[in-house]
Amino acid sequence: MNWSFKDRIEENKNTFNEFPREFWVLMFGTFIDRLGGFMVFPFFSLYITDHFGVGMTQVGYMFLIFTTGGMFSSILGGAMTDKFGRKTMVLYGLFISGVSSLAIIFVDDLAVFFVIGALIGILGNLGGPAQQAMITDLLPEEKRTEGFGIFRVVFNVSAAIGPMLGGLMASRSYALLFLADAITSAITAVIVYKMLPETKPETPEGQAEESLAQSVGGYGKVFADRVYMIFLLISVLMTSVYMQMNITLPVYMRDAHGFEPRHYGYILSMNAAMVVLMQFWITRKIAKRPPLVIMAIGMAYYTVGFAMYGFIQGFVFFAAAMVVITIGEMVIAPVGQALVAKFAPEDMRGRYMAIFGFSWAFPNMFVPLLVGEIMDNYNPNWVWYACGIVGTVATLGYYWLHLQKNDIMLGEVTAEGVPA
Repeated sequence: MNWSFKDRIEENKNTFNEFPREFWVLMFGTFIDRLGGFMVFPFFSLYITDHFGVGMTQVGYMFLIFTTGGMFSSILGGAMTDKFGRKTMVLYGLFISGVSSLAIIFVDDLAVFFVIGALIGILGNLGGPAQQAMITDLLPEEKRTEGFGIFRVVFNVSAAIGPMLGGLMASRSYALLFLADAITSAITAVIVYKMLPETKPETPEGQAEESLAQSVGGYGKVFADRVYMIFLLISVLMTSVYMQMNITLPVYMRDAHGFEPRHYGYILSMNAAMVVLMQFWITRKIAKRPPLVIMAIGMAYYTVGFAMYGFIQGFVFFAAAMVVITIGEMVIAPVGQALVAKFAPEDMRGRYMAIFGFSWAFPNMFVPLLVGEIMDNYNPNWVWYACGIVGTVATLGYYWLHLQKNDIMLGEVTAEGVPA
């Protein structure tokens, strides 16, 4: 592996020229928007428990309310993405995000906060499937894995900076976090409106365009895709483990080990920095490997890394566990997204992306509540023991799907989504 500075510069220059201008504009907008998001989200559990004086059980109920609404929102948003276009729905999502962040600043009553959370869940995810559908539209099939790898790098550049800024702001006022998120949403909306085209594929000549009702009805085809549903189920288990990094870990570090919020910010920024430095190189190395084997390997790293938190003491070991988790993340994320893009027919990308969102929605509905019960009433280390058990099942599930793929019509597919 050659890590010389000159070679890195040359590789980055070649990479830039390989992708269209619109893709880079979208990546820049993503960086701005996610910078605001990463100032807020890692500290959201801390905000709720501190501002309202409640425990993790109430945090779990908040995520249940928020995500239940988000599931219905995502389904409708996927259909609207395929019906009305990607750009329109991205702009709508940014508007809702900004308004929601501003509204949270003024809420001091937990019941009102729950109501606002329900409204955000119902309205806020309508634009969720549109961005990934737009990435898929902008790139040829053979470049999508690398494109999603770049998306991961940009995402994590924001994640490297956001938690550090968020930790500093949270130490002064949580209101600053939500105000900053609203501002970054507004800036991103201007970039998308001014500089990006609509990428929705045109309806073939002579073919009537679907109505919104027909677009929603098209989900029947998605749910009939047996292979995709198995993949989605295993991904639910994967996400149930991974989400502990942002929901449970900061509270666990504070309450069980006495760390300050800035210590959590440090290891999350380290996670992001590793992705920025290594993601694209790793993506190219694994691009020709069987994708489901790669998913199983990445899940094994998740399993080991998260289970470690139940056995270790001291900041150095917490950071070491995050290194293991980050390696798994760099392996899983771009390959998983490329597989979804491969599953989806061109005219149904929004809906496939929306259903893939269920791999996050289902865990968000139930896992924080279950984890909250453990954190508040039992030995909190059991959260990490459970991550080891669930992660092992998911690892075996991805590998089983790889072994069965010929029988269930998946065929030989490379990580780039190109038939071998």
